[in-house]
Amino acid sequence: MVVNSDFWQNKKVFLTGHTGFKGSWLALWLHSMGAKVTGYALQPPTEPNLFTVAGIEQSLEQHIIGDIRNAEQLKLAMQAAQPDIVLHLAAQALVRYSYAQPIETYSVNVMGTVCLLEAVRATPSVKAVVNVTTDKCYENREWHWGYRENEALGGFDPYSSSKGCAELVTAAYRQSFLQTAGVALASARAGNVIGGGDWAEDRLIPDFLRALDANESLNIRSPEATRPWQHVLEPLSGYLLLAERLFTDGVAFAEAWNFGPLDEDARSVRWIVEQLAELRPDLNWQCDSVPQAHEAHYLKLDSSKAGQRLPWQSRWRLATALQKTLTWHEAWREGQDIQALTLAQIQDYNHGTI
Repeated sequence: MVVNSDFWQNKKVFLTGHTGFKGSWLALWLHSMGAKVTGYALQPPTEPNLFTVAGIEQSLEQHIIGDIRNAEQLKLAMQAAQPDIVLHLAAQALVRYSYAQPIETYSVNVMGTVCLLEAVRATPSVKAVVNVTTDKCYENREWHWGYRENEALGGFDPYSSSKGCAELVTAAYRQSFLQTAGVALASARAGNVIGGGDWAEDRLIPDFLRALDANESLNIRSPEATRPWQHVLEPLSGYLLLAERLFTDGVAFAEAWNFGPLDEDARSVRWIVEQLAELRPDLNWQCDSVPQAHEAHYLKLDSSKAGQRLPWQSRWRLATALQKTLTWHEAWREGQDIQALTLAQIQDYNHGTI
């Protein structure tokens, strides 16, 4: 499994959410393969942020600050870019934030998806669309086996529910409009991503790194919660492989796809923190005793369909992903060339180097 750089050479790509963590990694990867990327997103969500420290803006054909809920601006931007492929990553992506801001969460994740797909309908150049949702879009039954793409959608919290809704929107637009227009539309569901350059609030690895940088003790919630942890490059490689198959083979691949880690890498929060503490023994941590909002306890993806049909498979085991994340963060603290480091990690991943 190697992402085909030749395919992406001179492809025009419209990437939403390019100022975010995953979007910044993806924008740089696309640029390194010769793609011409138009980015459309809000301002970077944190300070510091990967988009700025890795100099992502200079790798773009166009850098557009805009809200995906602004249907007219989004449509005009896409029509001006005339992309071959659309990769939709813009979202409100935090579970706990969704409890505080449910209206914003549904507005961005549901109506933002509608606006995106309406813009696609108005842009005849588009041949393939990947809408990125989440592993949390499934109706969580606390199973100890992975959810498959044909399992029931659901969501207890507003974030998970909104992404289940976005999946339904995707299926409706595919069947009602885009399939007959020759546009191949798929959705992609990934696990809990980690990697260098994530400074989001209420995420385990960024919280760990903030505590480390500040020489403070780390409070963790839900220590026994189990998640499908994976390096950010894992699902991004899946999105790229899927987009290529959508472009070359059309509606045969216009479905929902899981991109999760190996079963052994679905680990508890406690396990992750203990592994990190072995790598950085100067960190102290304890479990937060404050009652927490509901989050799923156990979550795992079955990615066998992607493995058989794309083909895609997980490359970096969780221990490698944790080490790569720490290496990246320490390089940033030392003032190294972050764009060069990020590109080097992309190259290592794509060529199977640990």
